Amino acid sequence: MDNIIEKKSFDFAVRIVNLYKHLTVNKREKVLSKQVLRSGTSVGANVAEAQQAQSKADFVSKMNIALKEISETKYWIKLLYATKYLSEEEETSILSDCIEIEKILVTIIKTSKQ
Repeated sequence: MDNIIEKKSFDFAVRIVNLYKHLTVNKREKVLSKQVLRSGTSVGANVAEAQQAQSKADFVSKMNIALKEISETKYWIKLLYATKYLSEEEETSILSDCIEIEKILVTIIKTSKQ
């Protein structure tokens, strides 16, 4: 993958799937983990869809959905930390990935609208 946002969002999805497995198997957490799985993997799916956009507006729309999904994922990660399912180290690490992806998406959206 040459596309940085495609690579980072895919790698992030892999990390989220592994987090989901850890939460469901080791922590026996089923509800919040399903939410973070859905939103965290949706980021990359929307980025991938955007690559096949039919227009610039369609591209921006898909990237905006990816941006909303990364924001939602940040919420679930913070909630998992607040409810003691994640350590501070785990939360900080995953949130740093979220923030990096969020910044890239914001830049892509701003650039695409010009």
